Amino acid sequence: MVALPERLHERVQRHPERVALRGEDTELNYQQLWQSAVAVAGQFRDLGLTRIGLCGDNTPAWVVADLACLIAGVVCVPVPVFFSSSQADHLIQRAGLDALVFSVEARPAEPIGHGLWLRHLPVSSAPAWMPEQTAKITFTSGSTGTPKGVCLSAAQMAATTDALQQRLDGVELQQHLCILPLATLLENVAGVYLPLLMGATLTIAPLQTLGMTGSSGLDVSRLAAGLNRHQPHSVILVPELAMALVAAAEQGLLTTDSFRFLAVGGGRVSPDLLARGRAMGLPLYEGYGLSECGSVVALNVPGAEREGAVGQPLGHVQVRVDSEHRILVRGNTHLGYLGDEPEAEGWLDTGDLGALDAEGFLAVNGRAKNLMITSFGRNISPEWLESELVQAVGAAQAVVFGDGEPQPSALLVIRDGRSPDAVREALVRLNAGLPDYARLQAVYLRRHPFSQAEGHITTNGRPVRHQIQADLPMLMAEAFPLFMNLSVPAGTSTRQTTPGDPNMAFFDRLQSETEQARAHVTSAPVIQAIREGRFDIEGYTWFLTQAYHHVKHTVPLMMSCGGRLPERLEFVRKALVEYIEEEYGHHEWILNDLDACGEDKEAIRHGQPDTSIELMVAYLYDRIQRGNPAAFFGMVLVLEGTSIELATPLGEAIQKQLGLPDQAFSYLYSHGALDQDHFEFFRKLMNDITDPDDQRAIIEAARMVYRLYGDMLHSIPLSTGGKEQRHEAA
Repeated sequence: MVALPERLHERVQRHPERVALRGEDTELNYQQLWQSAVAVAGQFRDLGLTRIGLCGDNTPAWVVADLACLIAGVVCVPVPVFFSSSQADHLIQRAGLDALVFSVEARPAEPIGHGLWLRHLPVSSAPAWMPEQTAKITFTSGSTGTPKGVCLSAAQMAATTDALQQRLDGVELQQHLCILPLATLLENVAGVYLPLLMGATLTIAPLQTLGMTGSSGLDVSRLAAGLNRHQPHSVILVPELAMALVAAAEQGLLTTDSFRFLAVGGGRVSPDLLARGRAMGLPLYEGYGLSECGSVVALNVPGAEREGAVGQPLGHVQVRVDSEHRILVRGNTHLGYLGDEPEAEGWLDTGDLGALDAEGFLAVNGRAKNLMITSFGRNISPEWLESELVQAVGAAQAVVFGDGEPQPSALLVIRDGRSPDAVREALVRLNAGLPDYARLQAVYLRRHPFSQAEGHITTNGRPVRHQIQADLPMLMAEAFPLFMNLSVPAGTSTRQTTPGDPNMAFFDRLQSETEQARAHVTSAPVIQAIREGRFDIEGYTWFLTQAYHHVKHTVPLMMSCGGRLPERLEFVRKALVEYIEEEYGHHEWILNDLDACGEDKEAIRHGQPDTSIELMVAYLYDRIQRGNPAAFFGMVLVLEGTSIELATPLGEAIQKQLGLPDQAFSYLYSHGALDQDHFEFFRKLMNDITDPDDQRAIIEAARMVYRLYGDMLHSIPLSTGGKEQRHEAA
């Protein structure tokens, strides 16, 4: 096989004057590009460099340095601009780099011409082993955040480029715009090598000018303006960018006339999104690949595409799906991982699940290791459900969880200011179209996106599921919960509402108008302390003691409320009868938990609660007797809602930290599950309460109980110090 530099030189000889690279203030024709790359390659040889890290933003100089490495036989290690300093240090040490080459001015570094700057690095004491034919090492953070180096040969990258050129035969692409970082292997191979070998012009602009910052920051209006300005024939997209372009086109912000081929990869794409894009003149074509296979394995193209599939495999690889639905690839696979012993040649397990149809079209259904199994034994790919959520609800990010639960739940990032009620309407429509086993039972709305700094997403924007699972109590506590009716039929109103709208369903209005008060509960230091392992037995038994002193009043409060309700709320009194039957005796469960922790439960039975709980109970009795008895349901919102969000995940974290037996957690574990059903029943009940005075009494009581219950949580003694007494409401 002819190597990439030779193939490029052939292009140079065929049309030396054609523009190859176009930057903000630089333009190189094919002859100039070749001469620059050869000159830089000579400098690399003269300096005795064998392994360099290629850093910096998207510029023509980046491409020159990359090609120079191929010409000089220097191992090139692209350093993503969005890598953290610790990830970059790991990459430098692991690869044993001789120098860093920058595509923009850098200090300390010395200019070497052609827009490049070079910084020598200390000799590494023990660089990791790499295969002899390695030409490029592409680092991917994977799911752990620690970069892993994939070693590729020049021949493997050339094979991918040739296979892509064959698959795109007949598609005229003379102008390509790079909107992904050049350090991304997909853009490097399919967005640089492929257009150059096709004789196209490559437009390269700093990412910020196209609205991109970091690994996941995006200004859609700037991106649309950049595309309108450059008018490319082709771009490479990840799903979030595809969604942004479709939205921009639908809003009239994006001119689509120039586009001929928009490749989408890096994650599952909803067929509905592709259809919406096509309707707006966006020629979106989904593909699939991985770094270990040179970035592309399969691709849909005009005349050979299938809805719900990522295309047929390219000609340089073989693909099969085994009996466990795992996608296996053979042929153009990587040389190995940096520092690891080479693997035996054969079928590469991609770790993805999928299927091949009779005509060879490949469907990808998610990662095998992420597969969720419900308590009913049904398998769910979270990636599939997340793509449906992003598409149907218009979320910026979605993370599905709930392995071992009856139904899945999700964390959803909503950035456009829609009310919870408006989001619920979209979720109801989505649930109606999903299989019953995949319908979401709860969705937690976030206004702030998941970040790489917190360890919740990888450098390419994928969720780090094990870290999100570990932080789930905190993430749920910080979010706004929506609990879904799993039996709702399709077809629902699309009327938009805003917080405080009297036409909003009362339950959602109740949630919305108490959100600020609820923050006092979710900001309690105990939640962070549990997350950080700073919670001890003293804090747990103190919490259970306060729980006992308010739970023992639950049934008496319900009886008092039922006796004071007017006849018009007879349906509420009937509901209280059911509540009483289910809640009776729960305070004894707590005493048994305390006994399992080694506490004297009789002393606690006859003891006194914290001031916050004393005030909370007294306030509720007073509201029932002297005010509106419906106020009792403000407490129900606070206590059952908090139980659902925090009881089970916090209970599991506490038990793991303290090493206590299951007998010490009957209250927390039972209420985490039990209150799921209670809360759905409560939601329906609240939506049937229509009297404005009743609604106002419930909202006011919920705000007060959030304050007092939050005071109790703020007062829990932590291992770093004593109780933090905060009784502002008193």
